[in-house]
Amino acid sequence: MTNVYLTIVLAPLVGAIIAGFFGGRIGRAGAHWVTIIGVGLSSLLSLYVVKRFVFDGQEVFNDAVYTWMVTDGIRFQIGFLVDKLTALMIAVVSFVSLMVHIYTIGYMADDEHNWPKESLAGRNSYQRFFSYISLFTFSMLMLVMSNNFLQLFFGWEAVGLVSYLLIGFWSVRESAIFANLKAFLVNRVGDFGFILGIAAIVMYFGSIDYREVFDMAQNPTLGYAGKEVDLFGGVSVMSLICILLFVGAMGKSAQVPLHVWLPDSMEGPTPISALIHAATMVTAGIFMVARMSPLYELSETALSFVMVIGATTAFFMGLIGLAQNDIKRVIAYSTLSQLGYMTAALGASAYAAGIFHLMTHAFFKALLFLAAGSVIIAMHHDQDIRNMGGIRKYMPYTWITFLIGTLALIGFPGFSGFFSKDAIIEAVNASHVGGSGYASVMLTIGVFITALYSFRLYFIVFHGKERMDEHTRHHLHETPAVVWVPLVLLAIPSVVIGWMTIEPVLFGEWFKGAIFVAPDHDVLAHMAEHFHGQWAFVLHGLMGVPFWLALAGFAVAAYVFWHLSATDPQIEEKLRAKVPWFYDVLDRKYGFDDFNQAFFAAGSRGIGKAFWFVGDRGIIDRLAVNGSARSVGWFAQRARKLQTGRLYNYAIAMILGLVVLQAIFVVF
Repeated sequence: MTNVYLTIVLAPLVGAIIAGFFGGRIGRAGAHWVTIIGVGLSSLLSLYVVKRFVFDGQEVFNDAVYTWMVTDGIRFQIGFLVDKLTALMIAVVSFVSLMVHIYTIGYMADDEHNWPKESLAGRNSYQRFFSYISLFTFSMLMLVMSNNFLQLFFGWEAVGLVSYLLIGFWSVRESAIFANLKAFLVNRVGDFGFILGIAAIVMYFGSIDYREVFDMAQNPTLGYAGKEVDLFGGVSVMSLICILLFVGAMGKSAQVPLHVWLPDSMEGPTPISALIHAATMVTAGIFMVARMSPLYELSETALSFVMVIGATTAFFMGLIGLAQNDIKRVIAYSTLSQLGYMTAALGASAYAAGIFHLMTHAFFKALLFLAAGSVIIAMHHDQDIRNMGGIRKYMPYTWITFLIGTLALIGFPGFSGFFSKDAIIEAVNASHVGGSGYASVMLTIGVFITALYSFRLYFIVFHGKERMDEHTRHHLHETPAVVWVPLVLLAIPSVVIGWMTIEPVLFGEWFKGAIFVAPDHDVLAHMAEHFHGQWAFVLHGLMGVPFWLALAGFAVAAYVFWHLSATDPQIEEKLRAKVPWFYDVLDRKYGFDDFNQAFFAAGSRGIGKAFWFVGDRGIIDRLAVNGSARSVGWFAQRARKLQTGRLYNYAIAMILGLVVLQAIFVVF
């Protein structure tokens, strides 16, 4: 199986290299075919790996394929850990990536119009984009298949680098350059904590291999659970390591306060929005915490921290979605909120529920983004939902798939999101970790918010009065099959994947050996005692508070944005006028961006200006450069007086010199 695992990882890399370095020679068709074949091969082999684990009793693979170096007893290797957690992740990542690759053929078909004619950056941009997204897939696969912290960090940084390239792909747009720089810098903040966490692991465990570190951490005779580091009066070593690692996850998975980069990533083309938000970069942090469960289970402080951050993100980021008018930004804030649900599940030690929601979310969120991209294509790249309306009759495939994605997102009973979201809320309710009460309230109320902003978007875009201009309305039609077929293929798992996988993934032994949960934290085991099949789970959900809150959110959205807006198109503006302070807070995103610009950005510029004024102008220019020149001038002015050209001056100087020498001779 080693060759299979290598092929899964390397096939997208080969496609990326060919499309990137030889794109001009192979042309547009060659670039998309070579990358699609590479990612398609990875997807097929990933499904084969899942089949081997499900039906053939495949053993866990944990081995190195290449040793880079050995120093001070630490082996730096490239290796794979392929268990059921890895199998699930590579199947989701490769399949969603394949759908995005196919969709990109249609979305980027007219990309040359996005570049000025004289722009060299626009040359072969189509091929370059395919190279980037294939490289993105390779980086994520390396991350999830790693068996050591070195390779994890390589994949971690690689997805950050490629996201920088993709968010700022349209480099002639100032907003795109600002967004990719913002994403890069914010992620560097998180990555600083992440690398400190890895450094602490190397310092205390003397290894970067997962299995060795986990075994030592769980060994009670070694006493890592009780070790403290002399920091702030004494901090648990495990708490310090886990929180530092989670700081990295806060950056990659966009948790408060390191969430600010994710909405701005909408400046990139829609396919990369789907790839970042659904299956790759933002899920890296969730996967990492689940993989590190043997460490997190030794620190309730870290679990509590993770849960509170996740619940805060889930609720407050969902609220911002109510004030957005860009179709992609509404879905982006939805991603932030759903990532908060996953993170809260991790804090409740319901790692399986977090990964389960990661899987279901990947399908319906990719579906929503790609469906939004289909609308954007039809609207001639106008993304303002206030210019849309009544699109349902013009784009039937996009409409029905977007509706399916929306129902899955709000957790409508029977759809995939229902199974995973309800499981998370139940798990947090059953948790006794500090902050679980707060998290339970935030996540439960968040269900209402999710339904409200989701159906606000749906009704404004697909129903009601047509608000586009006459030219756009005249040319409005369904997008080509290369665009809507991936929507249909993503809509299918958005409906059925929850039914198929809830029992083995959530309440079975799918993650046995891959995820460790302490007995006193195992909330899912308690829930499993009351699980009596999918239908019973659905019926139980129909009687729960989250379902009625979701129904209330749908009802409010339907009444305001469908019923009232039919007779009063200005209804939303009137609502905003009644509570302007509330919409102002949401529109300003709680002031995070303002604070970052005023404190960090302006502060950095101020420090730079101070260094320039004091260091460059004051010390270097005035003292070092100009000062040395003035010193030479002063010395030359004095020295020139010794060279008068008069013989008697020289004679006097010789006599005085002789007198001085005689005096020295006499004295000494």
